[in-house]
Amino acid sequence: MRITASTVSLTVEDIAASRSFFTEHLGYQEQAAAEGFASLTRDDAAVDIVLLRRGIGVLPPDQRDRQAGGLILAFTVTVTGLEAEEKRLRSVGVDITMPLREGPWGERLFQITDPNGVIVQFVEWTTPDHS
Repeated sequence: MRITASTVSLTVEDIAASRSFFTEHLGYQEQAAAEGFASLTRDDAAVDIVLLRRGIGVLPPDQRDRQAGGLILAFTVTVTGLEAEEKRLRSVGVDITMPLREGPWGERLFQITDPNGVIVQFVEWTTPDHS
């Protein structure tokens, strides 16, 4: 088996709100859409996103009312200035739900949350300081 792409499917209450959030703030483009469904993509290596409306009949009955809870959609970014990206998002009104922080193991990260409660995390790996 050879995997050629990755997609995360998120069940949300308001597809339009999440679609707008990902397209306006995170550079996604809508690839396809129908009632209760939207497929989003980017030109880089980011995972594609499928948004499904909660309750949609294409899902098995035991999955229809589940929402994307407890999930963190994490994007690893190149070392290009996480501070600048956090500042850009904050300046356009995106709520930074976890400000930029750095772990002693070399992980720098911050989080934002979309209107449906989907947590998006941006991670940058650096060389830890062991002094």
